[in-house]
Amino acid sequence: MNDDTPVLQAVGIGVRFGGVRALDGVSLAVRPGEVCGLIGPNGAGKTTLFDALSGVRRPDEGRVLLDGTDITRRSPVWRARHGMRRTFQRRQLFGQLTVADNLVVAQEWHGGGGGLPADLLAAPTRRGYERARRERAAAVLRDCGLEAVGGEYAGTLPVGLARMAELARAVAEPPRVLLLDEPASGMTDEEIARLSAVVRRLAAEEHCAVLLVEHNVAFVMDLSTRVVVLDLGRVIAEGTPAEVHADPKVARAYLGSVSGQTGAPGAGPGDEYPEQECGTGGDR
Repeated sequence: MNDDTPVLQAVGIGVRFGGVRALDGVSLAVRPGEVCGLIGPNGAGKTTLFDALSGVRRPDEGRVLLDGTDITRRSPVWRARHGMRRTFQRRQLFGQLTVADNLVVAQEWHGGGGGLPADLLAAPTRRGYERARRERAAAVLRDCGLEAVGGEYAGTLPVGLARMAELARAVAEPPRVLLLDEPASGMTDEEIARLSAVVRRLAAEEHCAVLLVEHNVAFVMDLSTRVVVLDLGRVIAEGTPAEVHADPKVARAYLGSVSGQTGAPGAGPGDEYPEQECGTGGDR
């Protein structure tokens, strides 16, 4: 596949909650090496779309394609094992394991051959797999700036480090597609800079396709090569960050407008994008 062929596609996705249409014919595509931002106000349907893409919720209408193959009925586990990884708004670490062990566990689904007897006898092949997985975990921890906390229990980490640890676990094996749901929430400026560097490296060096939802619009606009805007379950705009920022529909629906000027109400010249627009609550 070349870089113009989408890795992940949503085609006419529709999701209903009773009489409410949370998503209404949503289509988008993410290509290798692309960071695509997904923004919109509360209730726009961003997390619902993530649920449909990752297999947590089966859409009522439409299809999800991975490398051109229809995976709409595939389970979240199947998708994860075929390179689609996701983080969540609420932290999902294994709190009673160390940070390093969280990354090793993410690789254990491969097994090692020999089953329980090989484990009990500490077969050389099993020791080799364990060593390789721990080496990979150590390398990812270095890339994510988590070396110092690799031996700490994940449940003891402050919010910013826990968010980064979740990202590290998601990329413990190189992903084909990475869905990031508010990854910068609770992070310091320094941690956000580290997060940006990791995401950029994944896209540029490993050609990972990244779909990013984040309430910090300035962060999304800075990191993304393309931005898709949802409002009331529909795509209302798509393009480069500059194009989206200049779109009057986006100004009305999300960024806010005052006397026809784009930006948050009352924003100054250096505050073109409000730092927090849609909050961190459940976005359904």
